[in-house]
Amino acid sequence: MELKKLNYDITVCKVASEFDINLNKEFYFIGKTDEECSLVCVTEDTPANTLEREDGWKGFRIQEMLDFSLIGILSKLSGILTDNEISIFAISTFNTDYIFVKKENFDRALKILSLAGYDIV
Repeated sequence: MELKKLNYDITVCKVASEFDINLNKEFYFIGKTDEECSLVCVTEDTPANTLEREDGWKGFRIQEMLDFSLIGILSKLSGILTDNEISIFAISTFNTDYIFVKKENFDRALKILSLAGYDIV
């Protein structure tokens, strides 16, 4: 399986409203519930008026479309990283999954996954 590195820093934040988000940016993920509006975005695209934010993430995506019937792909990746004491933040989209780790663990995470048989591009 191929994992594609995202070549930018990521911020996870909470915004007061979805109207605070610039929807013209290339990469963002919005999660809205009855309790909050969360945004995952390129750090430099983080809205100025965030309520809370966590900077310092790097990520990669599974570089293929994942059928909903597939079982355990995210679990296996997260398990490998957990076994090596690397915590993750994951997002699933219709097409695939994204995994984010803190910047200081990024190179080590990719090396561990490469040793486990994943192709890193």
